[in-house]
Amino acid sequence: MSLEYTSAEMMTVTAARALKNGMACFVGIGLPSEAANLARLTHAPQVTLIYESGTLQTKPDVLPLSIGDGELCESALTTVSVPEMFRYWLQGGKVDVGFLGTAQIDRYCNLNTTLIGDYQAPKVRLPGGGGAPEIATNAGEVFITLKHSPRAFVKDVDFITTLGFGRDGKGRDNVPNIGQGPTRVITDLCVMKPDPDDHELTVVSLHPGVTREQVQEATGWEIRFAAELETTPEPSERELEVLRELKARTARAHAGK
Repeated sequence: MSLEYTSAEMMTVTAARALKNGMACFVGIGLPSEAANLARLTHAPQVTLIYESGTLQTKPDVLPLSIGDGELCESALTTVSVPEMFRYWLQGGKVDVGFLGTAQIDRYCNLNTTLIGDYQAPKVRLPGGGGAPEIATNAGEVFITLKHSPRAFVKDVDFITTLGFGRDGKGRDNVPNIGQGPTRVITDLCVMKPDPDDHELTVVSLHPGVTREQVQEATGWEIRFAAELETTPEPSERELEVLRELKARTARAHAGK
């Protein structure tokens, strides 16, 4: 009999499974952090989690509120300066995967965390890029996780904060000393990967119970589906138990209990 779980839990578990034991992962705050720590607490205990503030091999007991959360430094193997983090560790090719979230993503995996609307008169100002642009260009590959909606999945982002494959899908062509870029996008509906030829996002796996129509309705362009479309494996009882306890500990800690 199938376990009961939410679409958000499905997304987090699927994203966590993308990380392999022994990887060095540069982690973004929010959904990427939740997934990366779930991986560390389940199938990938030897994953090395790195945060932008300079914490290396950190093992937080609760999810951090920001990169400056003391939990990261207290539980890290060591903490280095931000310049060392980026120049030596990231640009030095020592990071296998960058795990990022975003406000907007387009068909070529470009990310927008800068603004919504016209640059001169934006409707909404967003937090900005932080370290994401450098992570996306220097990590070996990039995983992206976010909730699926027409507001998030747009044909063309309003502003390219973090390069995926450029406006035409060719932004990384013939560029030396650069990582693969995005290799998968995990949402609460499906898993997508860039097409190997033109880099446009293609749905490769639907989560249990999700239809093609649901994915299309939540996407701002005519989304492609793989010829051999898979069904994403459901979360296990242990994955759900560990995730729920992690989130419960985090809620208690942030409430001061």
